Amino acid sequence: MSGGRHRRRIRLVLPVVAATLAATVGGLLLTSSADAAPAVPTPVRSTPSAAQLDARLSTALAGDDIAGETSSKASLSASTGSATVDPKVIGGSTTTITNAPWMAQLWYGDDRGTSTTADDIGFFCGGAVVAPTKILTAAHCVKGYNWKAHGVVVTGTAQLPSEDAGGDVDLHGGTVSGVWRQWNYPSYNAATIDNDIALLTLPNPVKAKPIPMTTAGDTASYAANTAAKVYGWGRTTSTNENISDVLKTATLPIQSNATCSGFYEADFIAGHMVCAGTPASGSDTGTTSACNGDSGGPLVVGGKIVGVVSWGVRDCVKQGAYSVFTKVTTYVGATYPRIDDTEITGDNYADVWVRNSSTKTGYHLPSKGGSLGSRASWGSYSAWNLVVQADLNRDGYQDLIQRRTSDGDVYWRHYVPSTDSWVSNLLADNWKTRRAIVAPGDVTGDTLPDVVSVDSAGVVWIYPGKGDGKLGSRIQAATNWTQYDIVRGHGDFNGDGRADLIVRNKSTGAVYLYRGTGKAGTGAFAARLKVATWPTTTYNVFDTVGDVNGDGKADLLTRTPGGTLYLYKGTGKNTSAIFATRVSLGTGFKTYDLFG
Repeated sequence: MSGGRHRRRIRLVLPVVAATLAATVGGLLLTSSADAAPAVPTPVRSTPSAAQLDARLSTALAGDDIAGETSSKASLSASTGSATVDPKVIGGSTTTITNAPWMAQLWYGDDRGTSTTADDIGFFCGGAVVAPTKILTAAHCVKGYNWKAHGVVVTGTAQLPSEDAGGDVDLHGGTVSGVWRQWNYPSYNAATIDNDIALLTLPNPVKAKPIPMTTAGDTASYAANTAAKVYGWGRTTSTNENISDVLKTATLPIQSNATCSGFYEADFIAGHMVCAGTPASGSDTGTTSACNGDSGGPLVVGGKIVGVVSWGVRDCVKQGAYSVFTKVTTYVGATYPRIDDTEITGDNYADVWVRNSSTKTGYHLPSKGGSLGSRASWGSYSAWNLVVQADLNRDGYQDLIQRRTSDGDVYWRHYVPSTDSWVSNLLADNWKTRRAIVAPGDVTGDTLPDVVSVDSAGVVWIYPGKGDGKLGSRIQAATNWTQYDIVRGHGDFNGDGRADLIVRNKSTGAVYLYRGTGKAGTGAFAARLKVATWPTTTYNVFDTVGDVNGDGKADLLTRTPGGTLYLYKGTGKNTSAIFATRVSLGTGFKTYDLFG
């Protein structure tokens, strides 16, 4: 990569208390005609050119802006020089990308479309790879910015990019990517830095090994004095504002809510935030702390992210101060669905896959949020009697799990960008008598998508996904499921960040939610919760494809015997009221015999 700007040191100023620790492109284009040629649509996802990424990174490297505070250029302070410091989190030490392979550098560079650099916006934040196309970071690094147009993500290196006198940029072995989509927690408050969590979606998967987020209800990770590790490229001293050129880490003890509130008073919001570290000494000596430029980076306990670097005090070493992080366990229910949100058309709305019962032609019906668009053909599906939408390798391209009628063999059909082709791999042999096959997401809690099936005897089996389209040895989860005529699942229905199942009793019509626990074996699902009574005379098809209306909650589709398709929008409630009032998606769906 090359660029013509001269790199200035990155200046990230930290306001007093409750202020931020400051720091692809294109949709999935598919066949759109109602009756297209009988060929599987080819996904096309454009990404920024090398020149575009180069220009963005050059602008970001020259930036001196503060994430979350760039709405008015007049309010920004100018750069005042540079200095050299030891590369470490204040009180911490250097580390390698081998020790933290999931670390990501987030660079934002907007030249504002002008020839002058005076109005440019450029800043840096940290982040963590939580899935091959997903970067967890802070909302103050994302809210109000167009990362699709101006963002660059660098992974796979512990060193920041460097720019020589000629403007050439060295990534030091890292991989550079654009950004496809962005999301921040809807209730993020820039004034109080509350609900400070966000996700960036990349246009293509990166090779960096992901790190999982903690789960909902995790309390052990937040117990006082628990040792946590913070990672980042932030400031290394309170005496100037340079950030580190190499990755740093420090071990910080988790502090109790009472301790945090005792220092920060009302600025610390218990339940939404967690603080960590020993009380700062008032100088670099004796202080171990996250600092400016670490924003968005992870706080890790037991191999899982429990916090996101959020805010602190000016210069990070004020006597008695602690580093403040977003408490991830509180937000995993809203954040996890954004990690497992792959769909067909790439617009953030889960689509419907169907097969015409007469012609045996497969189609996808793109969701518009509250309605369905014109169908697009996937060609003949006469050889198959089951189709399930999934993303078994989390590469951002929707896969299909298909069962062949003749022998019951199950195949994983997935798109391979490098060869621009669809490939089918045998997933399971002779599942002809399986009563149900579903791909609900991550059932076992290892961040990898799994497959669940119910055999002819009513035994429920979990097949742990390996993240590459292959499945591990089966694990028995339940028995006596011959009582259910419908077993479906795709996503999290009760808002706890774990994949769930929806079933219906064939005799009574009672519909139950089996809530995922994130565990394998017989404890994989909690006791069933009745959510409705819908006999076959009410609905004869259930379909779970994920988040149809784009609000981050899993939804349910149902079809009446007369052919009307209804959308039950998920509420995310952990009660029987998991669905809102139904909305009609149209009539004429009686012609379809398979729903993905």
